[in-house]
Amino acid sequence: MSHRGVCVPGWVPSGAPRVIDRLALASPPTRKANPVRPRRLRSALTLLGAVATAATLALSQAGPATADTQRPAPARQSATAHGLASVTDLFAQRLLLADKVAAAKYGTDTPIDDPAREAQILADVRSRAAGLGLDPDAVAAVFRDQIEANKLVQRGLHARWDANPGERPTERPDLAKEVRPALDRITTGLLAALAETDRDRAVPSCGPRLAVAAGWSAYTHRLDALHLEGLGRALPSVCAGSR
Repeated sequence: MSHRGVCVPGWVPSGAPRVIDRLALASPPTRKANPVRPRRLRSALTLLGAVATAATLALSQAGPATADTQRPAPARQSATAHGLASVTDLFAQRLLLADKVAAAKYGTDTPIDDPAREAQILADVRSRAAGLGLDPDAVAAVFRDQIEANKLVQRGLHARWDANPGERPTERPDLAKEVRPALDRITTGLLAALAETDRDRAVPSCGPRLAVAAGWSAYTHRLDALHLEGLGRALPSVCAGSR
């Protein structure tokens, strides 16, 4: 199947067992660049284990998905049902856009790592966080995780396409005109979601609730194993106690 216009064969869950198997197998990567602190890594691994249980809860309410099933409006319906899903839905949307970023860069001299662009994003969200009454450092940590999660997916797709030439994308999205404006819209939405959930993310129950939300988002957005791994990498800094 394709993810949002990029011809990348993917996996569509047909029921709880396959979703939970994929969730249980996903784990955050270890890389030399921008390492995750041990405490945050343990937190992410714990959350990923909990997400498998959370997926069961989401699936029991939503029923199994099929290719013809119309998805609910994730940012609104799942937020009502699972609280922090207003945040995790945007994580999932950003991860799916990584497919287009990967396709735009594949076979070109454009590297996956873009320190200048990353620094620009982090400086921007720090500035906007202060205006929303949020801790700029905490918000920057969340967005740093999103950047690393996005690059994790890009690297995984490039490796897949190198190994399987028949799966390579047939179109090259325009980063400047198509992809980055979409990423900027998600950034604005995510800042608003972080402001709306500021209190929820500061309480001890944040971790379990985040796992439920992540399970719901993984199901509604049909995330495959690679994108589930990315979702796990996106989670560590959401709850105040995990930073």
